[in-house]
Amino acid sequence: MSLLLFLHLFGAVIFLGNIITAAFWKIRTDIKGDPAFIHNTVKNVMLADFIFTLPGLILIIVSGNLMAVQAGYSMYGFNWLTLSLILFSLTGILWLTVLLPAQRSMIRHSAQSIETGIISKAYRKASLYWAIFGITATLLPVIILYFMITKGF
Repeated sequence: MSLLLFLHLFGAVIFLGNIITAAFWKIRTDIKGDPAFIHNTVKNVMLADFIFTLPGLILIIVSGNLMAVQAGYSMYGFNWLTLSLILFSLTGILWLTVLLPAQRSMIRHSAQSIETGIISKAYRKASLYWAIFGITATLLPVIILYFMITKGF
């Protein structure tokens, strides 16, 4: 196995692994309903994004593009590679425009909830946006993973 392929797969594992486990822990925390625990979890979800998701993303993009060039895949026209790049871009747009602002909002509002002891409506709203758009931002990379494995068209 080439180093580039290893880096690409490692990037995919830490990228997908983090976004899936972050959702799991946040959902479990919200169900528990403890404002301090919620605040700690949403801060750690944001931290994990910078420790795992972002480096995974960089590894995927750099190694994937280098492998595509080496293999002679066309970046023009419509094929599994260009569709994957489009979907990956959509994931990035969702992350930057909706998920990161929602995470910042959840951190801010969960801190306020610690003071009052009540989970605020503002936190619940930000959490709902994070959940809805997070599902989409998680399913798109799973679809991309399928395209990367099958190289179907």
